[in-house]
Amino acid sequence: MLVLGERPLGLEDVERVSRGRQRVVLSDAARRRVQAGRDVIEELIGSGEAIYGVTTGFGSRSSQRIAPEDVDALQPRTLRSHAAGAGELLPEEVARAAMLLRANMLAKGYSGVRPLVVERLLALLNHDLTPAVPAQGSVGASGDLAPLAHLALPLIGEGHVLVDGRPTPAAAALEAAGLRPIVLAAKEASSLINGTEVSLAVAALAVADSVRLLSAAEVAAAMTFEAVGGHLTAYREDLQALRPHPGQVRTAARMRALLERHAGATRAPGRRPVHDVYTLRCIPQVLGAVRATVDGALATVEVELDAVTDNPVVMVASGEVVSGGNFHGHPLALACDSLKIAIASLGAFAERRIAGLLDSRTSGLPELLTPATDANSGFLLSQYVAASLASENKVLAHPASVDSITTSAGAEDYNSMSATAARHLRAVVANTYRIVAIEAACAAQALDLHGGAAEWGRGVRAAHRAIRDDVAFLAADDTVLAEVVGRVEDLLRRGIVQSAADAAVARG
Repeated sequence: MLVLGERPLGLEDVERVSRGRQRVVLSDAARRRVQAGRDVIEELIGSGEAIYGVTTGFGSRSSQRIAPEDVDALQPRTLRSHAAGAGELLPEEVARAAMLLRANMLAKGYSGVRPLVVERLLALLNHDLTPAVPAQGSVGASGDLAPLAHLALPLIGEGHVLVDGRPTPAAAALEAAGLRPIVLAAKEASSLINGTEVSLAVAALAVADSVRLLSAAEVAAAMTFEAVGGHLTAYREDLQALRPHPGQVRTAARMRALLERHAGATRAPGRRPVHDVYTLRCIPQVLGAVRATVDGALATVEVELDAVTDNPVVMVASGEVVSGGNFHGHPLALACDSLKIAIASLGAFAERRIAGLLDSRTSGLPELLTPATDANSGFLLSQYVAASLASENKVLAHPASVDSITTSAGAEDYNSMSATAARHLRAVVANTYRIVAIEAACAAQALDLHGGAAEWGRGVRAAHRAIRDDVAFLAADDTVLAEVVGRVEDLLRRGIVQSAADAAVARG
């Protein structure tokens, strides 16, 4: 069980709750912090002070005062009016991540909500009542207003939640779970919708996937390198030290480790030209640069996981309510845009190696990686699919962060589009996982056709074995390639192939 508020939230926590359905409870210390923030709000409301979003309207209506007797009535109206999203629903794991992240931000005690609000969000999580949240509609500033409003509606018994994957009226689902809707008090509606948690939820899971994807891409590239007999001199440690980008140095070191042979093993006679094509020779330079971008996006996400992105913010120590711009998603937008460009380049890089493996003129292997040449198409269409996905990635990689549109009658004059950047990143990562799975499937087939397993690098041999434990060599007639590649992708997503390769390297 995750106890919220005891320590900083980590990416592993987000995955365990969103994907593993780990239960979450609020710590006593966090409950006290939340109550202290609420006490400040109650005192200021009693004083008659104008507080943005509490006793005033929002955005372009921030100069309009709300009468004390209307403050509570404003809360449900705010959620209803802001629940204006569009498009397909967010995947359940993303909506669950957003619920956790919103609860974590509120648990910091800077939002002025009651502990009840945080605890009810966690109750929905623990009862598997995931809000049905349309994916589109956020401009990534003033928070992810529209999707977060949909996320919050079930708290008051409105909107929909997912039951067995299907949208169900929240009121009926809450009643079945023994939960009552809550009545929101002053500021609580705005605190539920101001923030970057939907952008962050999409981005965090995509970054976690990108870390594993990069590891898989290095293993698949090493398998291809081994199958075609590439030149190891390009990965020499002293050569990499002459251009010591940290990502490049780390990728080169991993390639050397994956390709290191057992004592006494000899390399098959070279079949290659004096040096290899770029997609073999420049793996450290290209994948190393991707690694640096992954590391940068991970650092941004880790800061954001424990950031306060509400507005206005309750400064408990001074008793002030301060309006600022922490809800602006630009840090996430730039991180997602940079990462999706990097991952798209990783996919395009892998696609070229796939094409090389299928071409006997460049690989020295049977055409289309099939030993039965006559009527079989072998892995021909897998390269078509990789090319299609790589091309689609090029469209998705257009940076959303450079395309601001003004909202709220000019009061919100520069928006980040972080939610769009994050959603496109998620799509690019999914496409690229399939491309890397195609390379791994083709490379495993190529290694079998190449033979000489005793000469393969330790990591390559272990990766090949991990694939073959689940996916057979295609020795006879053609088969449904989507099923073959889908099984390899599942192994890569679960980290089985990468873990096997790294364990073999560690054993020496």
